[in-house]
Amino acid sequence: VQLQASGGGLVQAGGSLTLSCAASGRTFSTDVMAWFRQAPGKDLDVVATISSDSTGTAYADSVKGRFTISRNNADNTLNLQMNKLKPEDTAVYYCNTDPIRYDYWGQGTQVTVSS
Repeated sequence: VQLQASGGGLVQAGGSLTLSCAASGRTFSTDVMAWFRQAPGKDLDVVATISSDSTGTAYADSVKGRFTISRNNADNTLNLQMNKLKPEDTAVYYCNTDPIRYDYWGQGTQVTVSS
């Protein structure tokens, strides 16, 4: 079972990126899912969460109004639309269940925002 994030890259401040998470090994349609990020030298933070049926979402204050989490249970995928990116959004982004299943941990995707 693995959750693989992709879609990161280098973008200028104010730009946009869309991250995707592909889940394999089992269906995650009944799990709360989340995006996390870890900046260099800092702790892992939760960025956004989404309920199993997409009716509920929650965001860290730092990304509220700029990021949108979504999921497609038919495809077993999770997305994060990131707009108005700031240099402080620079981090490695990961997807996982909430709470985290560390045995599902996959490689993250690097997002770098230049000023």
